[in-house]
Amino acid sequence: MKVTLSVIKADIGSIGGHIQPSARLVETVRTRIADGGKGLLLDTYVGFTGDDVAILMSHTRGAGNEGVHKLAWDAFIAGTATAKAQGLYGAGQDLLKDSFSGNVKGMGPAVAEMEFEERPNEPFLLFAADKTDPGAYNLPCYLGFADPMVSSGLILSPKVGKGFTFRIMDVAYTEGDRVIDLSAPEDLYDIAALLRDQERFVVESVRSRATGEIAAVVSTTRLHNIAGKYTGKDDPVMLVRTQGNFPATGEVLAPFTIGHFVAGFMRGSHHGALMPVPRNTGTSFFDGPPIVSCLAFCVKEGKFTEAADTFAHPYWDYVRTKTAAKSEDLRRQGFFGPAMLPYSELEYGGIVERLSAMDAKFRVLKSRKEEVTA
Repeated sequence: MKVTLSVIKADIGSIGGHIQPSARLVETVRTRIADGGKGLLLDTYVGFTGDDVAILMSHTRGAGNEGVHKLAWDAFIAGTATAKAQGLYGAGQDLLKDSFSGNVKGMGPAVAEMEFEERPNEPFLLFAADKTDPGAYNLPCYLGFADPMVSSGLILSPKVGKGFTFRIMDVAYTEGDRVIDLSAPEDLYDIAALLRDQERFVVESVRSRATGEIAAVVSTTRLHNIAGKYTGKDDPVMLVRTQGNFPATGEVLAPFTIGHFVAGFMRGSHHGALMPVPRNTGTSFFDGPPIVSCLAFCVKEGKFTEAADTFAHPYWDYVRTKTAAKSEDLRRQGFFGPAMLPYSELEYGGIVERLSAMDAKFRVLKSRKEEVTA
């Protein structure tokens, strides 16, 4: 059976600042999806990570389907109404357009979709991150799909060992989707050269070279490119198929033990270590830290099993402790050096205005004498 998985995520309101959505808000979205999805969807799951609500849907209508996207948009609109009624912070924050226009791409919500022919057993992972941007998945994708030091299937499995093709997007380009397709292992150094710059070049999708099948998709929305100003971090989602012709679930999860540094944290303007957390975890310290959840499912004829919470295992408590220590060390630097994003990436209006105001006050010294007496 050919099935489409669509995950659409948005921040539409939160308790106490950028913490987590209210139970009433999440239930509003869940009810709207359940009622509106009859005859349209095969199955659904609704949950949250930080202050973002994610809607996972299975259907047979292909990626970018107007009906599926409108249902998610309407659910977010209904959730926003609940957020406003409760006085939640940032009600409708990620809904950057006034009306629906065919699909939600470019309207604020993060979107990741994949269509494939179901295998006899079809395991997949749903990643949802908060207080960070799409580049947060660059290193895990590189390690999970291209590095045998992490993904041993690249040397142990004949089909996995044929490698994967990465589609990488230049998210700084705003006139369209500017992408490049590079294959590992032949293009490994080129892939590395791009993915190291996680603010500009991000993984859009990964495909198996053995079969051509889709392996992973990442939401690539940059909110400041849509709004023209800071409205919140992009908080990306990712879908990954596992086992068989793809890396094993454990190989995909392994890179998240690093707690690698990503953009985000307070006001979307700092760096912090990405912390793997259980599902429905809010944020706290310094409007963070940057967090990621991961739920494992199997899908059969479009129907989901219950979710297995991969980062709820006791092993990840140890990882969280290490990750918290990394973020704490960097936070002690305050705004100095790599603790805060470079000027080219700072999105918050205040410092941009401050720098613009100072620019006219700079002068070029004409002589050494002027330099000494100034």
